[in-house]
Amino acid sequence: MATQTTAAPRTTTFTQVAIALQTLTLFAQAVSAGLLLSTSYGKTVHGVGARVMYGATMLYVLAAILAWRRGGGGSPRPILYASGFLVLASVQVVLGIAHQPALHVPLGVLMFGLSVLDLGRVLFSTIGGGGGRQQRTA
Repeated sequence: MATQTTAAPRTTTFTQVAIALQTLTLFAQAVSAGLLLSTSYGKTVHGVGARVMYGATMLYVLAAILAWRRGGGGSPRPILYASGFLVLASVQVVLGIAHQPALHVPLGVLMFGLSVLDLGRVLFSTIGGGGGRQQRTA
């Protein structure tokens, strides 16, 4: 009997959308930080963006939990990643309110970099990991 491997159909999951939204909002925060330095309305844009970014991070935690529960007890590691982002976002908000740019800015850069890496992990997790489906042929 021969075994033929075909690619499983790719679908966009809630987790993929949530981490993409988180990454996009972190990038938008970097842009609004530039506005903060150069315009009169930058503070408002950056403040609203902070709330949206925090919400996107909470959405990612929810998506990770739901994906884990739906999967029937797989690895809880994505929940740890998402929870770690929520902790970093909380620290980021506190540092921003305390006007500590020496810590706030590098932490924002770190968060964006980690979010891009996690987005890559989530989007390309099936590549090389046996993401294909095996079908038996006679």
